[in-house]
Amino acid sequence: MMEKIQYKLEVFEGPLDLLLHLIAKHKLNINDIPIFELVEQYVAYVREMQEADMDVASEFIEMAARLIYIKTVSLLPVYEEAQKLKEELTGELLEYRDCKLMAEKLSKQADGFDYFERAPLQLPVNHKYSRLHDAGELLLAYLNAVGKDRQKLPPPMEAFTVIVKKKIVSVNTGIVFIYRKLLKQSKLRFSALFEGATSRSQLVATFLAVLELVKANKVTLNEDNTQVQLNRERKPHP
Repeated sequence: MMEKIQYKLEVFEGPLDLLLHLIAKHKLNINDIPIFELVEQYVAYVREMQEADMDVASEFIEMAARLIYIKTVSLLPVYEEAQKLKEELTGELLEYRDCKLMAEKLSKQADGFDYFERAPLQLPVNHKYSRLHDAGELLLAYLNAVGKDRQKLPPPMEAFTVIVKKKIVSVNTGIVFIYRKLLKQSKLRFSALFEGATSRSQLVATFLAVLELVKANKVTLNEDNTQVQLNRERKPHP
């Protein structure tokens, strides 16, 4: 059982400061606080502060209520909540103690100095941009940069360079190409019409040209569509 408080009333910075004082004075284990004894000592000190007409801050009263609540739930048959609350309080006390010790060390080092000064460090600067962005993110950044008033402007001519450079083959060109082939050889394999094609546009034009010629009854495909034959117009007998 701890002895009754018999020390001169001091001014503490806060309730945690007072709790640390009580723990140190009575040589309690901060990692395993006897909450029942600590509550009695803390409440007794707060009462003496009130009797001495000291200005007791509300945070001291709140801590007293917190300690009493922990003590109350500790009396219950199932006291998991009390253990958790006690651990939270212990963690706060340990953190406050470490901060207070560090502040004292810094205060001793700062004796006789109004301020500290050191030369600026020369840090290496890497000007190479190393982040990666997808196309959508770059587009959004561009639109934000140019502003709303310039977002609907026509794109520069350079943007159409790739499109303009592509060779477009017309269907009429494909029809002429097929006619020339069939005039040399009236019957051809269907796949032979596409041999030598160098672009997708040429392949599409050739295929559409075959459809147009079949539709106009200028050429005929066999039953399994593997051969194409030119339909030569027959002259009427005299």
